[in-house]
This record gives sequence, structure tokens and C-alpha cells, in this order.
Amino acid sequence: TKFILLGTTDRTYAQTPLFVFFLLIYTVTLVGNLGIITLIRVSPSLHTPMYFFLTHFAFIDICYSTVISPRMLADLLSKDKTISFSECMMQFLTFAFFGSAECHLLAMMAYDRHVAICQPLLYVTIISSRFCWQLVASSYLFAFFSAIICTWYTFGGSFCGPSHIDHFFCDVVPVLNLVCPDNHSSETVIFAFLAISVVGTSVVILLSYISILCTVLRMCSAQSRARAFHTCASHLMAITIFFGTGFFMYLQPPSSHRSLDKVASIFYTVVTPMLNPFIYSLRNKQVKGALL
Repeated sequence: TKFILLGTTDRTYAQTPLFVFFLLIYTVTLVGNLGIITLIRVSPSLHTPMYFFLTHFAFIDICYSTVISPRMLADLLSKDKTISFSECMMQFLTFAFFGSAECHLLAMMAYDRHVAICQPLLYVTIISSRFCWQLVASSYLFAFFSAIICTWYTFGGSFCGPSHIDHFFCDVVPVLNLVCPDNHSSETVIFAFLAISVVGTSVVILLSYISILCTVLRMCSAQSRARAFHTCASHLMAITIFFGTGFFMYLQPPSSHRSLDKVASIFYTVVTPMLNPFIYSLRNKQVKGALL
């Protein structure tokens, strides 16, 4: 009926400094992403498809971080680290939903950059306002079904052994370690589903950037090439951080998981949502101009 989250560390002397550190990161995450959303809303120069996607990206980062950080912060100061079965399941469901939505949204943004650079004369026709809403809606819809399937196979088994989750939130691998008598079939289904989902979005991103690279290399002007690469730099950085830690965590066999998993989890659930506003603002002349 309940689990006990072991948290980020069992060292008492480290818990207060970690609380201050993670609280600062969470505050910066909220302020940075809300700032990006507000700036895009009030600046007519940023009312373009790319910044429409970026608004949803910032919104997902806020939700994604909020699913994890408040609970983690509370557990760092509390002796009672119990979480009910239903709360644990809901935390995982919302985490899986927003994580999957962000994954698909990054693929949508890669396609947007592909059309902008490879078919600039048709960009307004292809990436219309209606098409943007359809892409975003489809990413949320697919994320919802992904989250439901993963949650079902993670929490659908019997929990009759130990109740200690060796993590700071209800993630798939630590929870599956508590399923008895055998969780191999659930692990296989979730691993296959995650592989299809992540590899599918990765293929869209890879094909988009291969096409962009071919188009850029055919450009005669060095200035045009530099401008095209600069346009994609922020997105490529966000993709590298998100998918790098994601591949490390979820596309390795269950037996390979080790102590570095908590570090990787902290990076993509807490640190990455904080970094994204800086990646998209400090390297973007339009955003800096609108902010000024």
C-alpha cells in the first residue's frame, strides 16, 4: 500500500546543503521558463512557429520539474519518506507523460528547422498555425498513451517483497525491482516500447539534420551557412543533453543499472529544465532583442 523513497543520499550532513542547492535550481527553472513563456507572449516579433513550439517546451519543462522537485525537496528535510502506492503511480504517470511529450516536441522542433532552412519559400505554407497545433496535440496525445502503457506494465504486477525504492522518485527501474515473483516480461515490454518511441523520434531528428546539413553545405555564402548553423545550435544543444541522459538511463539492460543512475536522473529531471531557458535565450539574438 506504500513505498519508502530512499532519496538522493543517506548522509544526514549533506541533506540541508542539497536542499538549498536543489531549491535554488528549481526556483531558477520556474523563473526562467515562465520568463520565456511571458516574453514570447508579449513580443510580436516572437509570434512564429519556432517560438510557439518553444512556449510548449518551456511549459513542459515547468511541469516536468514540478512533478519531481517538490517531493525531492520535502524528503531531504523529512524523516518520513513514505509515499502511498497511488501517489507513486501518479508521480510516475505524470513524469512519463511530460518526459514523452518533451521527447516528441524536440522532434517537431527539428522538423520545423528542417522546413525553415531547406524549404524557406514554402515555410509559411507548410508550418501554418493549424499545422503547429496539430503537431503539438499529436505529441501530447502520443505521450498520454505512452505514459498509460508504461504505468500499466510498471505498476500492474504484484508487490509482495521489500517496499524501499532506491531512488528519489518513482522511476521505472527502481519500482520494477520490487515486483515479484518475476518482472522480466514487464521489463521487456517497457524497454521495447521506450526503444521504439525514443529511436522513432531520434530518426526524425537525425533525418531532419542530415537534410539541413546537405542544404547548408550547398550554400555559396559563408554568412548564410553561419546563420543556418546558429539557428540550429540551441536546439542541437537541448537535444544532446536530453537524449544523452535519456539513452544512458532507459536504453540499457536492467542488469546494467548502477549507482550513476541517480546522478543521471538528477541531471535530466532537475538540471536540464533549468538549462533550457539559458540555452534558448543566451544564444538567440531574437530573444535577447525582445528582452531588451
